[in-house]
Parts: sequence; structure tokens; C-alpha cells
Amino acid sequence: MEIRDKTGRRNLIRFDWALKRLLRDKANFDVLEGFLTVLLGENITIRNIGESDSNKTYPDDKFNRVDILTENDRNEIFIIELQIDSQADYFHRMLYGASKAVTESLQEGDEYLHVRKVYHINIVYFGLGAGRDYVYHGRNEFYGIHHHDLLQLSENQQKIYRKTVAGDLFPEYYILRVNDFSDVAGDSLDEWIYYLKNSSIPDEFTAPGLSVAREKLNYNNLSDEEKRDYDHHRVQASHDRSVIATSRDEGIDQGLKMGEEKREKLEKELGEKDKVIEEKEKFLEEKDREIADLKRRLSDSRQRDAE
Repeated sequence: MEIRDKTGRRNLIRFDWALKRLLRDKANFDVLEGFLTVLLGENITIRNIGESDSNKTYPDDKFNRVDILTENDRNEIFIIELQIDSQADYFHRMLYGASKAVTESLQEGDEYLHVRKVYHINIVYFGLGAGRDYVYHGRNEFYGIHHHDLLQLSENQQKIYRKTVAGDLFPEYYILRVNDFSDVAGDSLDEWIYYLKNSSIPDEFTAPGLSVAREKLNYNNLSDEEKRDYDHHRVQASHDRSVIATSRDEGIDQGLKMGEEKREKLEKELGEKDKVIEEKEKFLEEKDREIADLKRRLSDSRQRDAE
């Protein structure tokens, strides 16, 4: 079965499945190296794939999330995380993931200079935050309160860390909001995002890593076992999306039903209160008439006495 898109162009396998199954193999590091090189704007050479809490491969891996932890030849750590469904606390998860990688990079008794640089790369398929762009980069920078100067590293520190400014030592974050991409590729990074969004690579795309991705992420080049696994993944992904959509719809229906029941209850309560108010008003009107009658009778009595 050859997978093609609506234009007839041959589709490649989805990047989330590739992260789980193929890109952890050293023979396929060149795909990730091309992606990271384009994203960071510098040549990246992957040394190995490390283990994180959630990058182990299990038969019942879910469609929603996948991440991979890699190390380059400069001993820097790259966390690549892919998230399909919306998560309100995702920014906090980014912070936790980078912080955990930082602390775990330091062995007990090590000096702090052994803390390693961490890049946390997030490929998200939902509207994370509010903004007009589809690629965001976050990093620490230290500016003087009085002179507004950027804090540099000392000459000795620059020799030790091979960095220039203090912020270079801290984790950096990248957020690729894939669904916000317009499908118009203006540079190499756009070409990669096009693949992440559409699982296909037009022939004219030349970004680093995409040529090998066309070959290694081609469905037809998978083994029979890999094809069965990928087909199952696609069916499971479709099922998961359906379950989520159904749950969301049921939640909306239940919310509407609860809202309608609450509205009816409030209307009933208001109706009962209106009835009580109406009865009280009638009672007060009756008392007002009785008081007016007593005043009239008292006035008549006084008038007769005066005569």
C-alpha cells in the first residue's frame, strides 16, 4: 500500500511515528541532524540517543505524545517533544522537562561547571499560547537595571564554556506551532515544518536532512513488520482522535444539558419567588386599604365630634 496525498504526491510516514521507531537508530541520525541544523542555524552532529522517562518504546504507546533525548558532539542535550492534543499546562511541562535534564546531567559531587546546555524543542499541533507566529524561540538574557547592558561572560569563563554571554549557559526553548504554518515555504525551516504538518516533501525542497528523509521515511522502504506497525499506528491514531472528539462532544452536550437544567431550576426558583413577592404585595395592598379605611373613619369621627 503506497500512501499518497490528495495531489498524488507520495506521502512519507508521520514524524511522531518516526521519532518512536526509526530516528533512534544511529543509521538514521542524519535525518534529525538535518532538522536540528536548520532549526538552530549551525551544524549539529548527534552522538547518541539517550533515555528519558517517556522516550522508551512500548507496544501500547499512545498517539498523543512522544519525546526523544539526544546528545551532540559538544555534549549538549536536545529534548525533542511532540504533542498532538491541547494541554493547558504545557509551558510548565517544558520548564519541568528542561530543568530535569539539567539536574540529571550533574552527578553527585560534580562541580557546577559540568551542568550541560539543554535545548528543549517542542513540536505542537495545537494552539499553544496566543501569538501570530508559528515558530518561537525562548532563552535567558540578563540586562543591567541601570545601564541596560547585556551580561557577558568573563574571558576566563568564555575559555571554559566556549560561550560569550551568561544566557548561553541556560536552557533554550523552541516552539513550532505546526498547524499555524500557511504551507508556503520561504526558507529551509519552513520546508521542514511543511513536512511536519503534511507528512510529504515536495521535490523542490532542498533543506538539510530532507533528501535523506525522503528515502528513509518513505513508507515503501519500510520492512513488512514496520509497515504493519505503522498501519496499526495510523489506525490507532485515528481511533484516539475519534475518542477524544467523541469525549469532547459528549462533554459539551453534558455541559449544555446541565446548563439547561440549571436554567430551568433558576427559572422555577425565580417563579416561586415572584409568586411569594406577588402574594406579599397583595397582602401589603390589603393592609394599605385597611389603614386608609381606618384613617377615613377616624377623620369622620373627629368631624362629627367637632360639630
